[in-house]
Amino acid sequence: MGQQEKVATSLAGAVSEEISASLTAVDAELARRYPGDPGTRQPVHTVYVPGDVFEPGTLRSWGDQALAALDEHAPDAASFAAVLGIPEELAGPVHDRVRAKLEREPVEDLRIDFEDGYGPRPDAEEDEAAARAARLVSEAYANGTAAPYMGIRMKCMEAGVRDRGIRTTDVFLTGLMAAGGLPEGLVLTLPKVTYPEQVTAFVQLLEAFEKAHGLDAGRIGFEIQIETSQSILAADGTAAVARMIDAAQGRATGLHYGTFDYSACVGVSAAYQASDHPAADHAKAVMQVAAAGTGVRVSDGSTNVLPVGPTDQVHEAWRLHYGLTRRALARAYYQGWDMHPGHLPTRYAAVYAFYREGLEPAAARLAAYVAKAGGDVMDEPATAKALSGYLLRGIDCGALDTAEVARLTGLTRADLDAFASPRRGDLTVTAP
Repeated sequence: MGQQEKVATSLAGAVSEEISASLTAVDAELARRYPGDPGTRQPVHTVYVPGDVFEPGTLRSWGDQALAALDEHAPDAASFAAVLGIPEELAGPVHDRVRAKLEREPVEDLRIDFEDGYGPRPDAEEDEAAARAARLVSEAYANGTAAPYMGIRMKCMEAGVRDRGIRTTDVFLTGLMAAGGLPEGLVLTLPKVTYPEQVTAFVQLLEAFEKAHGLDAGRIGFEIQIETSQSILAADGTAAVARMIDAAQGRATGLHYGTFDYSACVGVSAAYQASDHPAADHAKAVMQVAAAGTGVRVSDGSTNVLPVGPTDQVHEAWRLHYGLTRRALARAYYQGWDMHPGHLPTRYAAVYAFYREGLEPAAARLAAYVAKAGGDVMDEPATAKALSGYLLRGIDCGALDTAEVARLTGLTRADLDAFASPRRGDLTVTAP
């Protein structure tokens, strides 16, 4: 050891105290507005089914149709990989996991649609459909056939359909309460939001419902669907989507990009309306920045090219969907919409290939970080957070197994959670 250095300071302790006191309000504001990711599972997709089409066997039917499409158009791992360009070493693992997923849990998030997919109906008909949806969702959770997340998309808060949207929400939620209460996986989607005041109005609706049933304040959250240009750039030049998150008062769980409504809103021709259009990229980039750190997650939209018809046509649609999904994942949009059972094989193939091809490099980097072993990349705490989040998302969707991640990193699930959502200054994970 060398000579011990003498430590001297020039400022009185009161200076630090005064500075801290001056930032107390900022500290509280940071904690309120930017609590970080909630650390819960995010589904890889949302499936939309019209309110009059949803049946007790809908989820199983989607899985069966997806498996049938695989059997008909890509009956083995090699043929499926050849269609999508999956590397040979991943062909078997990806194919096997996709089939297992379709058999076990074909849909991660289901939205029973009472908006565009349902359309205008007589009030009595929509009332009955909303009540029926509540009963079927409650029964699915009771008998173990539910998706991890389920709920409805009601009509929006625009004047022409506002009363109908409010009533459908009320009928659905009241039905759930009568059947035993709100399920943990409940998700509501508020579409076509243009002004933050519409979000405020929906919060008011949910507050009134919670009060009527004696529920904890804030129990019911919801997603905000971004489908208009005004939700990205308001008339005063501000990013309206950021104000919408604030208007939700902590209830917003997600921002969902609406591919076709948004594209039409900014004048994109029908033939070019897609999630990889520059207009879509701009909207989602604004959404992503607005949501960063807030705990609100961003979802990509959908493709309307369906994998139906002869095999060549199915393969072309599969390649398109696979490519769009991989593109979204690379841009940190970890969720999207699927509109047809034939999209499920390529949704899971893209997700599983994304996580499995990066498993060993990510695990090695995280293990080296924990062991302070260095290597050819100098990682920081933020990168460790990203690496652990990557591995956790892979585990949650079935792409990775907890045991193989533990074997490669030496870390438990609790360790990964601590890295992914650390409290400031309170990261206690140590090298094994």
